[in-house]
Amino acid sequence: MISRRTALKLLAGGSATAVMANGLRLAVADAPTERRFVLVILRGGLDGLASVPAYADPDYHAQRGSLAFDDPDAAEGALDLDGFFGLHPSLSALHGMFRAGELLVVHAVATPYRSRSHFDGQNLLENGTARVNGATDGWLNRALGLMSSERQLGLAIGQSVPLVLRGPTPVGSWSPVQALPAADDDFLSRLATLYRDDLLFGPALTEAIRLQEMSDEIIGKQDTRRSRQDAKALTGVAESLARFLADPNGPRVAVLEAGGWDTHANQGLLTGRLAGRLAGLDEGLAVFKEASGAIWRDTVVAVVTEFGRTVAVNGTGGTDHGTAGAVFLLGGAVAGGRVIADWPGLSGDRLYGGRDLTPTTDLHAVWKSVLAWHLELPRDGIERIVFPGSAGVSALPDLIKT
Repeated sequence: MISRRTALKLLAGGSATAVMANGLRLAVADAPTERRFVLVILRGGLDGLASVPAYADPDYHAQRGSLAFDDPDAAEGALDLDGFFGLHPSLSALHGMFRAGELLVVHAVATPYRSRSHFDGQNLLENGTARVNGATDGWLNRALGLMSSERQLGLAIGQSVPLVLRGPTPVGSWSPVQALPAADDDFLSRLATLYRDDLLFGPALTEAIRLQEMSDEIIGKQDTRRSRQDAKALTGVAESLARFLADPNGPRVAVLEAGGWDTHANQGLLTGRLAGRLAGLDEGLAVFKEASGAIWRDTVVAVVTEFGRTVAVNGTGGTDHGTAGAVFLLGGAVAGGRVIADWPGLSGDRLYGGRDLTPTTDLHAVWKSVLAWHLELPRDGIERIVFPGSAGVSALPDLIKT
């Protein structure tokens, strides 16, 4: 494995780097600022109503059924946020950050994507346009381009740099000699993206994904041992990332990817696969905060996913691909302690397509706020270059401390 000192030397020239370990992918990039930004992508579709339940919505318990949390005053209820929304009980560290004013939740949020394909949803999440394959580079790479006109060639350590960080900012690659990691839950989706236009492999991989999802719904994929392993891996990567970002010669922007959030069957409530993964995420973010030290006050961490999940439980105790979900913003630079939501309600006539949480906030409004008020990028560049064609979406105000 590459040493921290060697990695920092490689980063010093202004570079982008990718690291892969235990199914987690980490990419970092230098930027001419003392403020830090970390994007955490949860691939697979996190259930926003499980992570941030709207327990006081009058239709919540009837619609969620066996996946509905009790009210916060119950022994095993949700962790209260504001009297209407709560947090999954596995997110105790995030709950503490919320109470300290360091966590903000944006609910009923989505990209412009309205279908239910993992790789199309992730593509749109990362390319920063209003359509799938609307750009071949990523919005965060374009944002980095606004910070400096002279970017040196970067180095990618690992198998790939995520689309959100690919683009004109030069990125090289290098893979250490090591045993291949086990394929994660998004392996087929990534292959399908790569071979989308191949007449032979494209249809075959699409069919393989369909069969995989069908088998997941029939037999389930609850694997708590895998969840514990992923949680341990995330904690280790989070601590290393904090040390990289804290170093004076280290990077300022990072992207961390974690797969396995596709909960078609046996999703669980207080225990199970989703609870285990949320606990791992919670622990990893807590470790990152502790290891960050003084830079925490200048840091924003955004936790996102490609789409939410259905409101109702399916026949195998899970949830299927949905539309709107929840976004977490945390860090010392976040004006937290709030849930921001133009709440659409959970009655049947208010659901998107009769099954999903209806999106009322465009995710681009969140990104524009972070880029403008945290990384202090020019508004004109954000509108024209980073998110072209999004002039009708205004930045959400007051997400960042001033």
